[in-house]
Amino acid sequence: MELFDVIAARHSYRGAYLPEPVPHSDLQRIMEAGLAAPSGCNKQTTLLTAVETPELIDKIFEIMELPFCQTAPALICVTTKRIIAYKDGWGRERSYQVQDYAAAIENMLLAITALGYASCWIEGHITDADEQDKQIAALLEIPADERAVCILPVGRPADAMNAVKKQPFSARARFR
Repeated sequence: MELFDVIAARHSYRGAYLPEPVPHSDLQRIMEAGLAAPSGCNKQTTLLTAVETPELIDKIFEIMELPFCQTAPALICVTTKRIIAYKDGWGRERSYQVQDYAAAIENMLLAITALGYASCWIEGHITDADEQDKQIAALLEIPADERAVCILPVGRPADAMNAVKKQPFSARARFR
């Protein structure tokens, strides 16, 4: 797909997935796209774990208790490390981990779309006060210095992809 077509086609998918496995090579390409994202001061705070084992996927969805995406044949768990990029003039520590993982996630969502798969950025469900992130990290044996921040289900959509209505360009963009 042409880049601008991929951007226009990308939508959050909250439906059933076809029972087709996602080839390991496609998951690797998606993750490579994520890791190619910009990283503040090149600290590379974003780490990725592909989950292909159906039993592990089921356990993750049991933790998350989501009514959607539970038939995804693969998941990508996004984790982050808090690495200090620098201290500013007032001695405050600066880290770009949120910007880093957000850029990586968007790159992966675009790669997922370009390869004909569907996904949804699932973050709030796992980073809320109920600490699902810690349960998922323990299940996936994520090192203690990393925090799980996002789950991306990956698979071929079983249903039509319905785009949400966006506000017109003129309502959200300006030229001066």
